[in-house]
Amino acid sequence: MAADNSQSTSTFLVAGIVAGPFFAIATLTHAFLREGFNVVRHPASLLSLGDLGWIQIANFVLTGTLFIVCGIGLRRVLTTGVGSRWASRFFILYGTGLILGGVFTADPGLGFPPGAPEGVAKEMSWHGTIHAFAPILGFISHFAGLLVLARRFGSQGHRGWKNNTILIGIIMFLLALVPNFTADWEKGIFNFLPLWASVVVGFVWTSFVIAKVKKEIQVAESM
Repeated sequence: MAADNSQSTSTFLVAGIVAGPFFAIATLTHAFLREGFNVVRHPASLLSLGDLGWIQIANFVLTGTLFIVCGIGLRRVLTTGVGSRWASRFFILYGTGLILGGVFTADPGLGFPPGAPEGVAKEMSWHGTIHAFAPILGFISHFAGLLVLARRFGSQGHRGWKNNTILIGIIMFLLALVPNFTADWEKGIFNFLPLWASVVVGFVWTSFVIAKVKKEIQVAESM
């Protein structure tokens, strides 16, 4: 029975390892195939609109679900020590933010889908308002989750993992803010490349971090 529980928990953590790369690959593929979509001018959220929008909605929901499963796995394995409570909570909140961002779509704008207004929506719909909140919840929770695990690595003597996780978490967070501070809101001119970079960098490193946690647990169980 103990072996079965260990295997189940290991599978839960694998969900967190594959979630980020899956989202990044699926989203970038979708972005380059959608007519009228420009990764410089448009955020990933706009892919949820139009006839093929269901693909990105499903991507958000599935990825969010995978991170929630990962959070549950973290709760099971991190029973003591630094981050034993909050790591799982932040990853569950992160997954929740992704699901909310998928279910409640953004308002059309910036010329996407084709035929949409060229600027940003002057008045947000109720679902657009919820969607605007979802990335805030997601990014803050993701950043906080990485910091908690960085502290745990530090408490275990893994200074390299601690420092790299903090550094990449900060880079991820700052890159996500760049489009808001460099945009011309009146003309609807944005450069979303830093946001796309933030997503890819954050997701890839998160996979490494969860894999590290998984390996540490496996080593501890084998002793």
